[in-house]
Amino acid sequence: MPKAFLHIMSRFFLVLITVVALLLPSAQAQTKSSSQLKKDKQKIENEIANTQNLLKKTEKNQKASLQQIAVLRQQISNREKLITALNNEIMQMEEQQELNQQMIAQLQKKLEYMKSDYAQVVYMAYRNRRLMDKVTFILASDDFSQMFRRFRFFTLFSKNVKEQADKIDQTQRELKQKNEEIIALKNEKLNLLSGKETEIKKLESDRREKTKTAEQLKKQSQQLAADLKAKQKKRKELDAAIKRAIEAEIAAANQRKATAKGSGKASTNTSTATNKATTSSRSTATITMTPEEKSLNTSFVNNKGRLPWPVAKGAKVGDYGNYAHPDVPSVIIENRGIDILTDAGAPVRAVFEGEVTSIMDIMGTKVVMIRHGEYISVYQNLANVSVSKGTKVSTKQSIGTVGKNAASNTYELHFEIWRNSSNLNPNDWLTRR
Repeated sequence: MPKAFLHIMSRFFLVLITVVALLLPSAQAQTKSSSQLKKDKQKIENEIANTQNLLKKTEKNQKASLQQIAVLRQQISNREKLITALNNEIMQMEEQQELNQQMIAQLQKKLEYMKSDYAQVVYMAYRNRRLMDKVTFILASDDFSQMFRRFRFFTLFSKNVKEQADKIDQTQRELKQKNEEIIALKNEKLNLLSGKETEIKKLESDRREKTKTAEQLKKQSQQLAADLKAKQKKRKELDAAIKRAIEAEIAAANQRKATAKGSGKASTNTSTATNKATTSSRSTATITMTPEEKSLNTSFVNNKGRLPWPVAKGAKVGDYGNYAHPDVPSVIIENRGIDILTDAGAPVRAVFEGEVTSIMDIMGTKVVMIRHGEYISVYQNLANVSVSKGTKVSTKQSIGTVGKNAASNTYELHFEIWRNSSNLNPNDWLTRR
């Protein structure tokens, strides 16, 4: 009889260990994955709400037709991302539901084993009740120590079997309840997905309507192209002015360091940098950094792809690079940064800590430059500026408010990033939206 008990007990603990190993890792993985999916979905929904607000504000603005089409294009992209996120969440729910059902089946099988083992114990005890009942078995011990061990064996075995059977029953109930919750959530998400697909269709319809409006504008293609080309000419002049200002800042910064050091070699380098700054076509000027600036520079680089946007809310209506205008292909866009449509009076934020090195009024638009080591962020088209040259700013600190674009009656910020005298793609540095 003791051998049979020991055999059953060993099987019982093996079952227990298996159950624990099955439950814990999968539950932890599920929690993490589900949490991330919800965060991603919430982020997209926030973007949709922001762009929807901008669309409402530009609907009656005839000058903003091209900007509105650009916002619609981004809105459609956001809707597609949201549907993908919903599909991923539904797929994860289905996988988790299947896993839970498998776990329930396994737990049921293990529970049946435990019940069978317990039944054998009861049966063996009943069959041998006349020969040796529990009390007789304990009293037949050779000594007190053996008696204690036998008594403890009976007590703990009975108690543990009952407790663990109760726990598995409870786990089954919890898993079953979880499956019911997942099914309910799945139905809810399917309904939500259906609603979002309906919104996508409506949005596509709105986009077609706006495209039709753009086609009507293209009937006046010569005037439209002329307006865009004039805007491009002004942008090139502005770009050239910004580049000259950046090269002048590099030269001035190096001159200050050379003067502070009193080094002839540093003065020579500064003179060279100054000469380069006067010839933008072959400029290779670089900033000589102090140890503190090197540390800031490293921190800026380490945050590549994670920098906050220069406005809290907005839609990108002009992208970086040289490309044909998406609605007027005859016009080639040359953009050294990105253009962000936002609300009137929207605060403009520093994308990283640094020092304001220049505040300019170029061609009727205010421009702020902030240096982060050898990197410089440029904020153009500010209505007003709330910082001054030399101000130390922190990440997301307001530096002013966005100004109006007279050509479209909208509020747009132009944003650039430079490394020394080389222009960079801001999309590679800002966090994805």
